[in-house]
Amino acid sequence: MRYLSTRGQAPTQQFCDILLGGLAPDGGLYLPESYPEISDAELTAWRDLSYAELAFEILSRFIDDIPADDLRAICDKTYTAEVYCNTREGSDASRITPVTWLEAGEGENHRGGLGLLELSNGPTLAFKDMAMQLLGNLFEYVLDKRGQEINILGATSGDTGSAAEYAMRGKHGVRVFMLSPNGRMSAFQRAQMYSLQDENILNIAIEGMFDDAQDIVKAVSNDHAFKKQYKIGAVNSINWARVVAQVVYYFAGYFGATTSNDQQVDMAVPSGNFGNICAGHIARTMGLPIRKLVCATNENDVLDEFFRTGVYRPRTSAETHVTSSPSMDISKASNFERFVFDLVGRDGDRVRALWQQVESGGSFDLNETPFGAKVADFGFESGSSNHANRLETIRATRDAYGIVVDTHTADGLKVGREHRDDQAPMLVLETAQAAKFEETILEALGAPPPRPDGFDHLEALPQRVEVMPVDVNAVKDFIRKHAND
Repeated sequence: MRYLSTRGQAPTQQFCDILLGGLAPDGGLYLPESYPEISDAELTAWRDLSYAELAFEILSRFIDDIPADDLRAICDKTYTAEVYCNTREGSDASRITPVTWLEAGEGENHRGGLGLLELSNGPTLAFKDMAMQLLGNLFEYVLDKRGQEINILGATSGDTGSAAEYAMRGKHGVRVFMLSPNGRMSAFQRAQMYSLQDENILNIAIEGMFDDAQDIVKAVSNDHAFKKQYKIGAVNSINWARVVAQVVYYFAGYFGATTSNDQQVDMAVPSGNFGNICAGHIARTMGLPIRKLVCATNENDVLDEFFRTGVYRPRTSAETHVTSSPSMDISKASNFERFVFDLVGRDGDRVRALWQQVESGGSFDLNETPFGAKVADFGFESGSSNHANRLETIRATRDAYGIVVDTHTADGLKVGREHRDDQAPMLVLETAQAAKFEETILEALGAPPPRPDGFDHLEALPQRVEVMPVDVNAVKDFIRKHAND
């Protein structure tokens, strides 16, 4: 299995090479030359596997430069009930990503049912743990084999940062420089990141929005001399390993919601940087019987606008709303480029031309191309949610089902309900636990959400973070100063 760039001007590489590299040299994102097709017999054989076993079966279709026994050991080490123990009361931690039915629907098929796919049972209470814990173990394995070190540069709108830092803390050969928008995350999210005292974890708060931080990461990654000299790697979902790890839980969720392969499911996915739902697109392309992928946005509705109109129109930082679902306060969805690459027939020249328009501050309209009508072939629908919708959904979910959801999952539930019908169950992908967004839960319910054990006094811990302007050179200087500490 080799990997090519969405912009068509980089040599193909193997998995371990792109694992450490992040962006392709031409500025594109890596994807496999082709997606493996999963047969009905394989789906049947996979139904009763543990999560770690399922992860090995799927990942081994994409990774052939790590020996099978070693890859299996990495999966077994990553996906354990001890790591993913922060489950909702009554959930089965051994399932790693259990399905919780809010409404069971009709019969064994759960037709018309409404469920939550629990993805936030890991150490930082967010779905990002599902991929990041694997990424940490893959990094350590490959770096040890090669006798190398890496300086990870990432940007976070909330949950990616803490998930990456908890996965990489204490890993030998790994140093993390994590950018976040200063003051734009919840108090819990800030404390999770900034309270870490590990020497290999360095936090930088950028005086801007997430998109500004993400632009800095891309600018540094595109400085090839600097990237080589300081061994810069990526953990954002521009890293293919993050996306392929997320493909696994789409299969696990499907198996948890169905009893046979002739059943279909719909999945509603809260979306900011498009990495999570991009993994669903890949799972569907591989043959997983997903009928609809529902892209749920907040007030930053660039993706919803595209799926409704065919126009992709990223916003500036000044036009990006600060909302109560802050991990989705993104107006330039990096992983959207991967989907568009598939949409336009994997034509790197066309993708490169489209993103030249985007990177110069413009937009593009696929209605003016032969590809506008093809969007429907990929099963996408979309919708948006706002602060009032979130408060109402949080209250209604607690009152009807006794479950307190976080603000992003509330966006997914609101939009998922709008696209629900009686032909298939609707699974909403949970993104985080409500404890991470206590301020909004208090506003909605008048009481704080429950916290898992060990998180009671998180915000009171001492924090360390460096505040910087939106300045690529300032970040580079900081990396130069600390890269070899």
